[in-house]
Amino acid sequence: MALIEDGGAPAEDKAAGPQVAGCQCGCERDRHLFCPGPKRILALDGGGVRGAITVAFLEQIEKVLAERFDKPVHLANWFDLIGGTSTGAVIAGALAMGYTTEDIRNFYLKLAPKVFKWSLWRLIRLKPKFDAEALRKEIEYVVGERTLDSVDLHTGFCLISKRLDTGSPWIVANNKRNRYWDTKTGEDGYIGNRYYKLANLVRASTAAPFYFEPETLEIVEGQNGLEGQKGLFVDGGVTPHNNPSVMLFLMSILEAYKIRWKANPDNLTIVSIGTGTNRGRVVPEELGMGWTLKMTYHALMSLMNDIQTFALMQMQYLGQCLTPWWINSEVEALENERPINGKMFRFMRYDVQLELPWIEKELGPEAETILGRKLTQTDVTRWRSMDDPTIIEEIYKLAQIAARKQVKAEHWIGDLACWCNGRRPSAQPRTMVPRAPEPLPAGYVIWRSVAKGASYVRSWLVRRVPGPPSPNE
Repeated sequence: MALIEDGGAPAEDKAAGPQVAGCQCGCERDRHLFCPGPKRILALDGGGVRGAITVAFLEQIEKVLAERFDKPVHLANWFDLIGGTSTGAVIAGALAMGYTTEDIRNFYLKLAPKVFKWSLWRLIRLKPKFDAEALRKEIEYVVGERTLDSVDLHTGFCLISKRLDTGSPWIVANNKRNRYWDTKTGEDGYIGNRYYKLANLVRASTAAPFYFEPETLEIVEGQNGLEGQKGLFVDGGVTPHNNPSVMLFLMSILEAYKIRWKANPDNLTIVSIGTGTNRGRVVPEELGMGWTLKMTYHALMSLMNDIQTFALMQMQYLGQCLTPWWINSEVEALENERPINGKMFRFMRYDVQLELPWIEKELGPEAETILGRKLTQTDVTRWRSMDDPTIIEEIYKLAQIAARKQVKAEHWIGDLACWCNGRRPSAQPRTMVPRAPEPLPAGYVIWRSVAKGASYVRSWLVRRVPGPPSPNE
């Protein structure tokens, strides 16, 4: 099924291009990963429908680079490794495939309302909240039947999922030097990562418990009448790597992964993009009916937030941070801290804090102007949802304001990579083939109005503790 129109050639041999004398890299992907020179990593957080925030920042990055070079800059040519978790894996895959941020925005803003469409009948039958097949259909529209080893991935690509039957995070990348790249036969054999379909891997990274069915992948192929082995995968957001920046950094330098980039600020830049953060606060005596379940839910959500904060803390300590974020009142933003042997990379973190005081201070009156109303705590509580498609348009507009303020031209130094014999990245962008408009289902406008109203009511009912944390928090 032809899903793209290529500026370059789609066939593998032609896409790989001629191999430069003395270079072992036969395609753009391998040159990004293994040729010498300064390297750049892009790490995209998970966050459900709040991936619209990521899209807004990516558009601004592309715009800043285009203004600097006075021509369009393809992000798969700029970054040497693009990785993501959950919704970040969807966006990362599209970027690595060569799609522009404009195409990704159009695709993503249409994807979420199709995928995050819940059914009371599913819940009554104790099924996951959303239909996984709708998600798979949208993922396949982007990646088709390609496998992880496809040279249609123009640069390094990584995604993170959680294999439940073994309890292990899966860090899967198109790295041909990885120990699990090729199939191994025998008693302890397995199917090589290179042969997994991208659509299945991305679906595995987005299979959030309660929201979607788990994804099943064949790990060991059945032979001689014997049954093979299957793995059960869920969303990578339930690993410590919902913010995948630490893991992508380790992948780039550890001997085990055989990429071995040099870790210093002159050679390595890491860009991390979030999907909105907030500090959850609970007043136990006001939880009301269902106290135990509510407390359990808030505890689990706070654990995920704490893990994300810890990842950011590590990156700001290890890296030369150009966009420092407040961690807590004890360590502040770690601006005066440094490892014994010095900083290991340049680091930028772009994100939006879904806290009313932060929005008022950092985004100013422009936020209320663009949304056309005075913002309230109910608005902000509503925007924290990861499965409410009615918030997408508003959080996207907020993120556009934040991106214009945070993504600065001075962050984007250097040139496109220069590889063996002076060769530079030259992969052409892909264009998504427009699909025929789908007719809106009967009553759609009414349903959308009711869903948005219900979203506000739900947010209003949620207990909120106004204001920032006290100095001792």
